[in-house]
Amino acid sequence: MAWFRRRHPVPETPSSGVSSFHLWWGGLPDGRPVVEVAATLTIIEAPVVDRLYFWALQATFADASRTYGAAHTGLQWNPNFPRARAVNWGGYADPPSRHVFDGSIPALPGSADDLNTRTYPWEPTRGYRFRIYRSLVGWRSEVTDVGSGETTVIRDLYAGGDRLRSPVVWSEVFARCVDPPAAAHWSDLTVTVADGRVARAAFVTTSFPSGGDCPNTDSVADETGILQRTNTPRTSQSGVQIPLPNSRPGG
Repeated sequence: MAWFRRRHPVPETPSSGVSSFHLWWGGLPDGRPVVEVAATLTIIEAPVVDRLYFWALQATFADASRTYGAAHTGLQWNPNFPRARAVNWGGYADPPSRHVFDGSIPALPGSADDLNTRTYPWEPTRGYRFRIYRSLVGWRSEVTDVGSGETTVIRDLYAGGDRLRSPVVWSEVFARCVDPPAAAHWSDLTVTVADGRVARAAFVTTSFPSGGDCPNTDSVADETGILQRTNTPRTSQSGVQIPLPNSRPGG
């Protein structure tokens, strides 16, 4: 770590107040509308500071001719919630409005001022599978505790479209660059197409936005998926394709 800091000075705090790094899915079925995306998230190392961390699966709502905006669902380490444990499902319409999507009233407890973020008692080292799919009234996100098998509907968002595009998973960290490491693991990145067939992403493409983000975040592959970690030497670069294990490209 000392060598890394000599070669790449690490600021104490990201200048924009947040660091984001992404994994864009690739090798998906061509020419077939995607109607569901899903991924399993495991927090390998939980944060220890009172700052917001957000790990999410995101997709864009679309039909054959246009897009309607995008939304993200995942776990949060959020100091405003009991034990800092929360879950989120929310998003924004396309420009020019950029309005926050309306949605159903969630059953999970939380604040009436923020229906997107709700209390959810997730635990480190435990897998949580997130799904985004079309419901009768909108686009639904649900989360399944892989260990217990218990599925929780987060809510429905009232957005247009009959298919999903541009799936991506990401980490968004509002902590300092020098705060203790936290790590999230992504695995089993799958899409379901309109005829019901399921395919796994064959690879992900990394993205490390510049403009003041922490330079000591990293995304690396292991035997089962991809690990995203903070406060660690960066071994990857932006725009690199990382193959995924057990992929079935093209369905």
